[in-house]
Order: sequence, then structure tokens, then C-alpha cells
Amino acid sequence: MKSIFQSIQDFSQEELNLLDDLITFRTLKKGELLLTEDQVCNEIVFIKKGILRSFFMNHKGDEITNCFAFENEFMASFASFITQEKATENIQALTDVELQILDRKALEKLYKSGFNWQETGRKLTELEFVNLHNRMVSFQKLSGAERYQELYQNHQKYLQLIPLQYLASYLGITPRHLSRIRKAVIHA
Repeated sequence: MKSIFQSIQDFSQEELNLLDDLITFRTLKKGELLLTEDQVCNEIVFIKKGILRSFFMNHKGDEITNCFAFENEFMASFASFITQEKATENIQALTDVELQILDRKALEKLYKSGFNWQETGRKLTELEFVNLHNRMVSFQKLSGAERYQELYQNHQKYLQLIPLQYLASYLGITPRHLSRIRKAVIHA
């Protein structure tokens, strides 16, 4: 986590060392839930190892995967974390996962410790907004095959670890259509 923060902001070693007393660690087994939609999100996690997915149930009762997070990425129900209202999604481990955790109180301590931490929080929030915007635009401009190709280019080593139905749901296509797309990409 320290290296990610250092890549975003030029921290002194003293500033980075503040994390040592604030970070906690947790592991999840494959299939275990980190957060359910009836809980308030009070922590932001950094994935040291594994894959998390965020999903919700639609009006038909189908699971809709809206996000994946991979190693060296952050994950939370950001809307719940910010508003302190119940989450609208669930967060589940798709593999065994090792996490570093910053809870809300720890984050507030970092923000109060100085400008660099406040600036980092702002930059990470901006990056999350850009990611959300890009995901929305991809659904409006790209085909399912193009969305898969983009995911394949950025996270190829993880795709075989994600069950087909979750991947198809994330891409907004049927599992059958995803199978055809995968064959075309592999044989290309």
C-alpha cells in the first residue's frame, strides 16, 4: 500500500510510517463476503493478493457484477463509505484474498496529519470518479466484445480465475456470447 501512496504523492518516510499503526490485515477465503448490502462500509481495502467483486441483485433477483478489483488496487463501497448509509452492493472474494485495511477512523487521522494525505485522498477520489465515468462510457460506446478485449488487455492473468457468469454479467452480455468472444480472442 505504501508504494501505491508514494506513486500518487511525494511523501516523506515519516509521513508513510504513519500507516504502520493504522493499517490492519485480513484474509478472506474464496466466496466469503467482505461487505453485504445491508451494512455501512467503514473501511477501504487494498488487495495484496486475490480478486474481489462487487455485485447487487436486480429487480428480477439476478446477481449483477458491477466491479472487479485485482491485486494492488483499492476496493470499497465508496458511496456507502462517504455517505455512511447502507451499501447497495455486496463485496465478495473470488479467490482467497489478502487485504490491508484502512478504516474510517484511520483515514481521518491521516487526513488530519497533513496536506499530503488530504491531497492523496482527493487524487484517489478523482481516480475513482474517472474509472466510474470510463465504465459508463464503455457501456454506451463499446460492444461486449470490445469491453472484453479491454479487460483482457489490462487483466489477462486474472480472467481465468473469474467464473464465466460473473464476467458475462460485468460485461453486460450472456455467458454464451462471452464464450464466443473468448474463443475469437484466444484464436486471434
